[in-house]
Amino acid sequence: MRSIRAEISYRDVGLLALAQAMLMTGTSLLISTSALVGRNLSDDPGWATIPLGLQFLAMTLSTIPASLFMGRYGRRAGFLVGVSLGLAGTLLAGYAVLEGSFGLFCAAAVLLGSFNATGQFYRFAAAEVASEALRARAIGLVLAGGIVAAFMGPNLAAWTRHLAGPEFAASYLFLSGLYLVGLVAILGLRIPMPAPGALPSAGRPLREVAASPMFAMAVVAATVGYGVMNLLMVATPLAMEGHHHRFEEAAFVIQWHVVAMFLPSFFTGDLIRRFGVRRILIAGVLLNLACVGVNFHGHGVGHYWLALVLLGVGWNFLFIGGTTLLTLTYRPEEKAKTQALNDFIVFGTVTLTALGSGALLATLGWAVINALVIPFLLAVLILVWRIR
Repeated sequence: MRSIRAEISYRDVGLLALAQAMLMTGTSLLISTSALVGRNLSDDPGWATIPLGLQFLAMTLSTIPASLFMGRYGRRAGFLVGVSLGLAGTLLAGYAVLEGSFGLFCAAAVLLGSFNATGQFYRFAAAEVASEALRARAIGLVLAGGIVAAFMGPNLAAWTRHLAGPEFAASYLFLSGLYLVGLVAILGLRIPMPAPGALPSAGRPLREVAASPMFAMAVVAATVGYGVMNLLMVATPLAMEGHHHRFEEAAFVIQWHVVAMFLPSFFTGDLIRRFGVRRILIAGVLLNLACVGVNFHGHGVGHYWLALVLLGVGWNFLFIGGTTLLTLTYRPEEKAKTQALNDFIVFGTVTLTALGSGALLATLGWAVINALVIPFLLAVLILVWRIR
């Protein structure tokens, strides 16, 4: 009898996509609200973004222990621990807002960031329930769950903004309900457990795995793709405000950017199968460069919209392409430590760009920020072109 995993387990991929949708909806809501809540709760308006920064920092620092934990106890166990932290974080955030406690809200942000770290491994779990030929499709379908976040996250924040007295207290309590849906999805997963006796030290030393040119290409592509996307995305609403555009127009641009990030996931895997991962990575770089070109060209709402749509699709190609390539660089017993290193680098970069985007815009300006990303994109292009 043919194994359900001979090609791809669409049941598990669907459950992972549902968990991804709940995770990304929460992330979208938190990005939309945490700075406003931080401003309301803190004594100093300059501390408004501290909770969001702590969330990104906790996500970065948690990637390595989360991956190693899953390498020993399995994906399902790791995901259950992660969503439990997320549930605790949403409840604590709601309580912190009701009590007016900035410190508790920061603690909630740390818990939520730790949950986000475990959720980043949903895409690797998808690769493990598909054959090598269909890994890119499985990864893409799971990331496609993020489309839900483009509409549900900001709208949930708007609908629940004043339901429980203090602004956004109800938003976090409602978010706990979405995380419960993710918990149910994870409980239904049927992902193989690690081989008995598998240890993080098994296989080749990490430095030997990381010395592979293919590993370098995978990590650089995903890191630059995510870093450039986050830097420009975070700065765009501020740049639009500086050019006298309304908040609603900036929200429209960001919403379609998120759609562009995840909608291609339905077919990116098939494009990789047909044209090869290198060509998709090159296409991702070219789309990012086109985004920069549009940003140089003008400052109308249409310019920002087109630029961020190009940026979203470019991120999709680079991130899914880099993730797919990474799965070819390690043996099964090496996956935990290799994935941990990859995500620590990628999301460490995301943290830096999130924290530095506003300051760079304020000191250097929109045009200079766009110019700064060009060398990094060209470096990916050269690396992909030279490594065979």
